[in-house]
Parts: sequence; C-alpha cells; structure tokens
Amino acid sequence: MFHRIAATVVFVKDMATCKTFYRDTLGLQVTEHDPKHVAVQMDNVYFLLLEVGTAARMISEQELDLSIEGGPRGLLAAGVEDVDAAYEVLKAKGVTFLRPPTDQPWGLRTAYFADPEGNLWEINQPSGS
Repeated sequence: MFHRIAATVVFVKDMATCKTFYRDTLGLQVTEHDPKHVAVQMDNVYFLLLEVGTAARMISEQELDLSIEGGPRGLLAAGVEDVDAAYEVLKAKGVTFLRPPTDQPWGLRTAYFADPEGNLWEINQPSGS
C-alpha cells in the first residue's frame, strides 16, 4: 500500500520571515517560491513551507484550524557532522535553542530549536563522533 513518504510540509503564517530564516539563517536552498509556498532543499531532501490558510483550504472543504497555538505536533530532524559546531554557528545567527547539545541515551548527540513560527528542529550526530 504505502511505499514512501511523498512530501514533508511545514505550515507557516509569515512566509517572508520563514523563507528568510530557512534560506539565510539555516543556509538551506530555496528551489521555488511564491507568496503561498516555498520549496526548500537540504542535500537530496526536499520539503515545503506552505501558508497555513492555503493548506487548510487544500486539505478540507470544512473550516480547518491548522494553527500551532496549542504547541508543536512534530519536528524535523537533520543530521550534522558536529552538533556543537552547528549549535555555535546557529546561535551566532540569532537562533534560540530549547536545549543545548546533549548526549541522549539512544546514541545521538542532539540540540533543539524552533523556527520563527514554533516548528521544532533537532540537529543530531551519533554520540561520541
């Protein structure tokens, strides 16, 4: 039945702010954009920033509230070569971390931050590398 994840979509309200954050702060490549969506590429992985009202109309014929005021409901995780170095670079660019680099019991060193709209990110590497 299911054979692959076809798309990853992050809902946002302020597209301009988020586009700047993902492109300039995180250094990701924007491959296409318009006022309602931005396609972002990281290595060979693509994901989409989609304006929350557009997403709601696309998903349902009924009124749909996709806001995250109740708190995040997921996260994007990105592998990096050196979590501590990435942490310092992103902090210098103004990123506020929720948790600094920490060795986790499941074998990863992780750090967590949120984008300007509260969408959570994890950066990770294998512990001890």
